[in-house]
Amino acid sequence: MLYLTAAVADGGLDLGESSANAVYGTYNAMVYLMALPGGWVADRLIGARRSVLWGGVVIAAGHYVMAIPTGWSVFAGMALIVLGTGLLKPNISTMVGDLYERDSPRRDAGFSIFYMGINLGAFIAPLITGFLGEKINWHLGFGAAAVGMTFGVLQYVLGRRNLGDAGARPADPLLGADRRRALTRIGVASVVVLAVLLVLLVSGWFTVDTVVNLLTVVTVLVTVGYFARILTDREISGTERSRMKAYVWLFLFAASFWLIYDQAGSVLNIFAADRTDRSVGGFTFPASWLQSVNPILIIIGAPLAAALWLKLGHRVSTPTKFAVGLVLNGLSFVLMAAAARAAVGGDLVSPLWLVAVYAIQVAGELSLSPVGLSATTKLAPVKYASQMLGLWFLATAVGDAIGGQVARLADTWSQPVYFLTFGLASVVLGLAAVMFTRQIRQLMAGIH
Repeated sequence: MLYLTAAVADGGLDLGESSANAVYGTYNAMVYLMALPGGWVADRLIGARRSVLWGGVVIAAGHYVMAIPTGWSVFAGMALIVLGTGLLKPNISTMVGDLYERDSPRRDAGFSIFYMGINLGAFIAPLITGFLGEKINWHLGFGAAAVGMTFGVLQYVLGRRNLGDAGARPADPLLGADRRRALTRIGVASVVVLAVLLVLLVSGWFTVDTVVNLLTVVTVLVTVGYFARILTDREISGTERSRMKAYVWLFLFAASFWLIYDQAGSVLNIFAADRTDRSVGGFTFPASWLQSVNPILIIIGAPLAAALWLKLGHRVSTPTKFAVGLVLNGLSFVLMAAAARAAVGGDLVSPLWLVAVYAIQVAGELSLSPVGLSATTKLAPVKYASQMLGLWFLATAVGDAIGGQVARLADTWSQPVYFLTFGLASVVLGLAAVMFTRQIRQLMAGIH
């Protein structure tokens, strides 16, 4: 985001905040949208374990491409990262789920610990890549990410023997003619996508805004189509269909949560760069360092959340946890509205405003995100095991895609009004979610 908006004289692309917000939101959305076909590849073709391996390799390749010091490299690199993360992200979560019994209270705790491990890397990464990118050279920062991902792949290869049978085989493998038919369809679909891109390029419509708007529409349509497919599948049982109806509500709550939450990397990141006093003892630390606040708070909070879910057991339901996450997320933007008001007139505000906002968001995230991962594995129809993890990440894709479009308003509305409007909307939605908790639990058919 900072590279996209930086002036050309400073080595950036000078894209403009409105378009950059939309690009960032859509890029995040595509990362999560590709989790859906990534789950299918694991379920039907190569298994979760190999999907994670190849995903890590492609992600590393994407970062190496971004390290090439040209303008086009960042978009080509992001495309590779999108494809690689689609293979890695849903399937590594499926493998964690395979380590626990289906309805064990320990699953929520296990996913919280898994979440803590993810965020250890998320804490360290901005400190290194941010300093190199903002203070020395943007592409050097991207190169450091490539080296980090390479070490991640090596660690995964060396540590796989500790995972037992988790993810070793496809859940529902395609064989013979069915496999050949599926691979043919994948090839045809790839050609069609390339043809559409070529038409846009030749016609002059291949602009950043056109591509972003197109991908936003695709994300929403894929979501609607996939839910329709599962709910009308005659091979799933009545109980599984009921649980999927409950999951639709959880999905909508999660998408609304991520619409606000993931603006930390776009709108809040720009606020950190332009309106925050980052000077400490004569040194102005990079704006991206504030992106490390969120993961360090998760590292601190995840064990506490894990212990809390173990202690509460089934006394607090999944829908209630989602409602708490929505309310806290909204309150963080209400506080952000106060910070924006303090910055009116060009005054620089303390970074502690953002630290407080991130702290509230993290409390909301720990109420919703690892719990949502666990609920997805519990509510999933057997036939759609890995694909359901892709569907869970699709909630983030929808939230980020729409959020990227919504973030354009931050350029036209006053910032206090922008933050207050969406903050209060999230609080109201969270309170509404509480009212429907009993009905959703009935649809979950015995799953807590």
